[in-house]
Amino acid sequence: MNNFDQFGNSEKGKAKEINLKELFLIIKRRFWVIAVVTILAGIVGGLQSQTKTIPLYQSSSRIIIGADEESRKTLQVIIRDSVILDKVIKELDLNRSAEALAGQISVASVEGSQVVSISVIDMDPIFAAKLADTTAKVFRDEVPNIIGQDYIRLLSGAKVSPVPINQSNNNKLFIAVIGGFIVGIGLAFLLESLDDRIRSVREIELLLGVRVLGRVSKVSKRSVKKKTSNMQLDYNLRGENIGNK
Repeated sequence: MNNFDQFGNSEKGKAKEINLKELFLIIKRRFWVIAVVTILAGIVGGLQSQTKTIPLYQSSSRIIIGADEESRKTLQVIIRDSVILDKVIKELDLNRSAEALAGQISVASVEGSQVVSISVIDMDPIFAAKLADTTAKVFRDEVPNIIGQDYIRLLSGAKVSPVPINQSNNNKLFIAVIGGFIVGIGLAFLLESLDDRIRSVREIELLLGVRVLGRVSKVSKRSVKKKTSNMQLDYNLRGENIGNK
């Protein structure tokens, strides 16, 4: 019993070292899983990186709506209405519908204040800024004609943004390979946890609580056939020797 306790204590003392070794062995044993997942992820990432991305730019113009919250929400809806956008299209001489233009424009209150941001997304950064400013000005001029009161004051004009808001495809391959490698390692450990086969002497000792004194070598069909042939040859040689005598 004391020997077993000593054996258990020694195992605990080496637990950290053995666990690190086992992790390495698991990765080595399941390396094919990690490699396959990483390669597949890399192929997908490579295909994605080949697709052409059209850069989109965003620009915002800010206005102040001097009204209560309920009225401000109503006015924010009017900004994207055709009654405003039709005049914006006419002023900029655009060849697109009010519905298409509304899809490019978003309106939001800044941190719940009376400041409202009119944001425009377009493939042309200069046009995005121009459209945001024109929409704000047309809205300011048309509000008195719509509701009979002047609530609107321009706060700040839109600035041209040289940086696209949509991500480039250049780093998709790198992200895919790293992600595939991580997923592959996770899958390797999952498969290892589902595998209940005993592979090492230590696993047998921990399972049975006794030391392993010896082991039997693995016998293959080839080795058995070779052993049988040798025995048959030896038997034939002995028979010939006996016959000669």
